Amino acid sequence: MGVLDLFRLGNRVVCVTGASSGLGAATAVACAEAGADVVLAARRADRLEETAAAVRAAGRRVLSVGTDVSRPDHCQRMVRAAVEQFGTVDVLVNNAGVASARPATRETAEEFRSVLEVNLEGAYWCAQECARIMQPGSSIVNVSSILGITTAGLPQAAYTASKAALIGLTRDLAQQWGPRKGIRVNAVAPGFFQTEMTSAYRDGYLDGLAPRMLLGRLGRAEELAATIVWLASPAGGYVTGQTVTVDGGVTIT
Repeated sequence: MGVLDLFRLGNRVVCVTGASSGLGAATAVACAEAGADVVLAARRADRLEETAAAVRAAGRRVLSVGTDVSRPDHCQRMVRAAVEQFGTVDVLVNNAGVASARPATRETAEEFRSVLEVNLEGAYWCAQECARIMQPGSSIVNVSSILGITTAGLPQAAYTASKAALIGLTRDLAQQWGPRKGIRVNAVAPGFFQTEMTSAYRDGYLDGLAPRMLLGRLGRAEELAATIVWLASPAGGYVTGQTVTVDGGVTIT
């Protein structure tokens, strides 16, 4: 096997949550281009068709499942549908997430909990269900954020807490499931990418962060997707329990 072959996901089944747009959609398509069949999950099930069409255009099979990851029963249903359609799940990409920007003195308990329910608990429920049926050699990639590592000037207590906790969850699941199940668990911590989320920032916010972006630009979705493919593929076969920052240098400034 040549080194480039290690980056292939040939005939594997990859489940991507939050796949209706942005980084999730780009990751789903990248996995298809690497040879995987793909299960697409999102609350906005009506918006999955565009991603599904791109997966089919890459020559791979696709299944779309409306999923609210904050609900354990939805996560169970997603995995059950994947097994019924494809027989297994080899890779889970926990990408589903919501953002918040509320001053800590004004954030309500409901607002805080609603972010953790999706960003942290949702990743856990999906990982739990997949781990029950995954075979040795499978992989889970959690999409955290550099805001789980550093700060960036916005009041985002719930979001940053959820993303920091996801990094801790990654380490714990790696140490639980690596020896017993042969499942690798890693995380990526994206910086600032051109997505729906960044387009909603107030005018001038990203300009203020420019000095911390050592590469002088926002990230491209395919750059994060390529990192996730690496972690999911045999090329990342000796990597587990790690958080890989993909941020253009923001966290070292």
